Amino acid sequence: MHQNPPPSAEPVIPAGTQPRILILGAGPTGLGAAYRLKELGYKNFVVVDRNDKAGGLARSFTDDHGFTWDIGGHVMFSHYDYYDQLFEKMMGDEFTLNNRESWVRMMDRWVPYPFQNNIKYLPREVACECLIGLIRAQATGPGPAEAKNFGEFIDAVFGEGIAKYFMRPYNFKVWAHPPEMMNKTWIGERVAVLDYERALRNLVMDTDDYGWGPNNQFKYPLRGGTGEFYKRIGDAVSEHLSLGRELVEIDLASKTARFADGSEEKYDLLLSAMPIDRLCNDILKDQAPAHIRETAARLLHSGGYMVGVGIKRPCPSTKSWMYFPEDNCPFYRVTYLSNYSPNMTPDKEKFYSLLCETSHSDHKPVDEAKVIEDTITGLENAGLLEPGERDDIVTTWCYHADYSYPTPSVERDEILAEVIPWLEQHGIYSRGRFGMWKYEVSNTDHTLMQGVELVNRWLKGEPETTIGIVYQSTEDGRKAATHERSSVAGSGEKRLKPVVVSGSGEAAGARRSPKTD
Repeated sequence: MHQNPPPSAEPVIPAGTQPRILILGAGPTGLGAAYRLKELGYKNFVVVDRNDKAGGLARSFTDDHGFTWDIGGHVMFSHYDYYDQLFEKMMGDEFTLNNRESWVRMMDRWVPYPFQNNIKYLPREVACECLIGLIRAQATGPGPAEAKNFGEFIDAVFGEGIAKYFMRPYNFKVWAHPPEMMNKTWIGERVAVLDYERALRNLVMDTDDYGWGPNNQFKYPLRGGTGEFYKRIGDAVSEHLSLGRELVEIDLASKTARFADGSEEKYDLLLSAMPIDRLCNDILKDQAPAHIRETAARLLHSGGYMVGVGIKRPCPSTKSWMYFPEDNCPFYRVTYLSNYSPNMTPDKEKFYSLLCETSHSDHKPVDEAKVIEDTITGLENAGLLEPGERDDIVTTWCYHADYSYPTPSVERDEILAEVIPWLEQHGIYSRGRFGMWKYEVSNTDHTLMQGVELVNRWLKGEPETTIGIVYQSTEDGRKAATHERSSVAGSGEKRLKPVVVSGSGEAAGARRSPKTD
């Protein structure tokens, strides 16, 4: 696995100098680096992006009907004081503070998230099968420490029943790769593990068990979707942004980046947030040795279709987001996006919106021409659209991300251990969701902080910490790694009322706990 620089690392940039820094990508990583550079008084840098607006995969869009859409179900919870403080600087009191209400839809019923903690909601025979499989796996089977991949981890931790009904079908829908192709080191906060005594107690005592995870209370911009936060960071560094320029080549010898419009950018240090496989094969080409190009090309990823459905009816639910393991719908997750803020639709009293996510890969093809229709049919099959409600759909929106999830494959860490150091030897620092390819540190707070921490390394000699985080699997998904924790992350519980912080200057929602029903 790629190692962090030593704690006593010297600054890469000598004090009093300002060599030229080129940042490729105006997503959270590039924007985080740019903001930190400006904050430290650094002026000789530029951020270049092929898109006409900043934000990358954290952008938001407002369609012609007045519905706002995110690229995926982003929620804003943080592991870092710096990120929290930056959010406050950018957003002021213009955000909502929401309490997570998430569910699993299967067998024509709603099961509280996480599924494996709440099998009591299943039909009796299925709940019994899941519990017996869990006891057998944990009492007599090989332990999770012996698992060589995520598939074996699922079997060892959860047993045959939970694996069959939820873990395997759901994870294939998310990752678009068989779990045997994935490692187990990414898990940590992402998957709740469960011992059979807890499962048995929940079932026999009829106990709800849903307070798991780091994000059961989260912030959200009052207007403009998730992308509003990153738009404001972009505005704060606008004099350093150069948008609408597509990179075609990097000349390592002359340290020159060339773009499709014929322009060039010289650099001394380069931060790249573009996918590593494309960087090595499409941009560097023959300048990278064959073994580096071939190694980078072995990295796996999935793409995704984000389909938004706007409906002219009052929102029928208080749910936040929902998971769908069954094959009666193409999506793996649906978000009631209109529940995150009252300004996501033209009129919160008359409209609501659903954001649906469907993955694809060579292992899981999707017909792009049918993805919207298949999504609507899936919503009907899953019971999210009532009979006749199709006629109330007033808008649909679709965004295709060819790079959506960096797959934590079994070979990933050995690939990164070879490719990342080679790039840094040539002055290219690859960071971000697809620049570092570590899904376990690719939330927007993680990726923004990767940019911030790289700048701190360059200018102050401070070690980067986020890129080296290794998560541990814990009972409740908290304290799975050593990093800062938000004061609100993990503090909410389901069915608490959301607190809306208005733009009038009253920030009460950010300062007090919401009341229970």
